[in-house]
Amino acid sequence: MLLSQLAQAPTDWPAQLASAPLWELHIDALQGTSHPLTGGWLVLFGHDLAASQLRQLAPLLALEGVQACLYPVTRLAGVPLLLIGTDSFSSALAAAIKQESWAIDICHLAHLPSLAEPGLLVMDMDSTAIQMECIDEIARLAGVGEQVSAVTAAAMQGQLEFADSLRRRVALLAGAPVTILDQVAADMPWMPGLQLMVDTLKQSGWTLAIASGGFTRFAGELQQALGLDAIFANELAVADGKLTGQVAGEIVDADAKARVLTRLAAERGLAQAQTVAVGDGANDLKMMAAAGLGIAIHAKPLVRAQAAATLNHHDLEGVICLLGALACRQQRWDRR
Repeated sequence: MLLSQLAQAPTDWPAQLASAPLWELHIDALQGTSHPLTGGWLVLFGHDLAASQLRQLAPLLALEGVQACLYPVTRLAGVPLLLIGTDSFSSALAAAIKQESWAIDICHLAHLPSLAEPGLLVMDMDSTAIQMECIDEIARLAGVGEQVSAVTAAAMQGQLEFADSLRRRVALLAGAPVTILDQVAADMPWMPGLQLMVDTLKQSGWTLAIASGGFTRFAGELQQALGLDAIFANELAVADGKLTGQVAGEIVDADAKARVLTRLAAERGLAQAQTVAVGDGANDLKMMAAAGLGIAIHAKPLVRAQAAATLNHHDLEGVICLLGALACRQQRWDRR
């Protein structure tokens, strides 16, 4: 059938596509097939998922010489999702997709982890698990907000080495009462989808951990509330009820985050393909590179460019979409 004949709404596709098990996507048409493609994956998900995205995607596939077939649409975490198998993974196609403007989230990946097997997810905390940078909020309450926020922004964009930037920011907090930490902990806004993501992955036998350049005071709150398996974060030094302006012990930086993921996976006997790292800043890139799948969420441009998957339109429910997508390969349009 001509691609232009496909209904705009995915809810209408099952009736139109019931005559074949799968459908090959060509530049101007859909062609029925019984042969699945599993050399790479495209995952399209969002409440605005529509035929228009297929028409936008088709020329990119043709340009890079990538063959693709559509598996049936499903809903994960309440979000419409379309899995497309490809004959191979193309880094050029992945880059071309990132350069386009999309009304939904779309990722081209060499492989997808599966919720049908145990796995490991390690996430950053600030601006990933929670919707704030804790050190910026501490600084605001301590009266040095502007100075600290400027350093934080530069560090997250990769303009400053993380450990040095952290020491510079923490030094500005010297003399602040430790009770400030309680105020910040009491008002931490969780990233939407956090509870759902944690519950879903735990039900699937996954291990969940935080590896953060933030602080144990706040990571510990999340661990207790969510039942996380482990946390790794920095410890603020305290004396006489006040912050000393120093970090106690070794700093959790980009290298430390990557080591955490690798070590936890080895301890649990997990293959790299079943490991996931989620973050938003430059100090998460090494952890993402060490994982089977690195996911950038509402990330800085540097991180979006380098991460395998990006969540631009979704919060942490988008992680469920990516990890649950592989189950769609068992479905066929003519069996629904």
